[in-house]
Amino acid sequence: METNNKTRLLEDFFYHMLAVLCIVPLAPMINRVIPPVMIGSFNADLFLAILLALVFVRLVLWLFKPLIIPSFVMIALIMFFNIYSNTYTVSGMVTDYRNLVSSNWDNRMKKDKNLYIVKPSLFDSEVEKAVKGMKSQMNFKDSMVRNFAVKYSTAYFDDEYKIYGPTVRYLSLFKYINHNFKYVQDPQKKEYYATPMETIENGMAGDCDDHTILMISALNAIGAKTRMVLTEDHVYPELYCGDRKSFLRLQSAIIDLFPQENFSGLYYREENGAFWINLDYSAHHPGGPYVNNKAYAVVEF
Repeated sequence: METNNKTRLLEDFFYHMLAVLCIVPLAPMINRVIPPVMIGSFNADLFLAILLALVFVRLVLWLFKPLIIPSFVMIALIMFFNIYSNTYTVSGMVTDYRNLVSSNWDNRMKKDKNLYIVKPSLFDSEVEKAVKGMKSQMNFKDSMVRNFAVKYSTAYFDDEYKIYGPTVRYLSLFKYINHNFKYVQDPQKKEYYATPMETIENGMAGDCDDHTILMISALNAIGAKTRMVLTEDHVYPELYCGDRKSFLRLQSAIIDLFPQENFSGLYYREENGAFWINLDYSAHHPGGPYVNNKAYAVVEF
């Protein structure tokens, strides 16, 4: 009798451990698909997603405890598929949970008087929702994105490769995307983030977030380091230039390779000796003027 009780306790412990392991990845995955839920000025999406995940596993345990095993396998397969396809990685999951519990990042907020890093709070803000939505669509490992990036990184400036090196590949890719991208707005009252594959298939059309997702994904596919910058009602990509010496070399390349633009200077940010140049579609050359110089969120890739 005592042996049966111990066996039953071990089984219950096993099932409940699987239930906990189900909730951990399931809650942020639910959070990705539910609409924004506001409580006052706070966004309660992830908190609600955790409750829904808890209800799901409790229902499974109540109906038939062994059902938690196939439920766990199914959730694990979905998670591994998301990781493999780069649609939602473990780091993204960690970020989602960190945004829920983290509340004191004040020392990391300010980069300079005009540039701010997003501060996680108890609930996701609209800016954080936008960051997560765009990050989930970034993909520089897909073969279509890689082939697109390689093809158009050699479409221009090939003769200048001996002078400026790999930089010309980034500038060539920028020129192709910038000169061929066509603006198409999102559905009314709904934000739609297209994958880079969708934007390529759609003939290089979309809005500012689709442009940013494509530009960052394509540049990263050929070895560039990039980041996206969110301002009020706008988002754009920036390219990492390196130190001042590397930046001045890139500046010379831009002046030489984009002479028809007749620009008077380049717009960039310098942070602790590192230089980032604007790649917004608002100008036909790298380093065009900033639409809005104050950033609400900056995310590196």
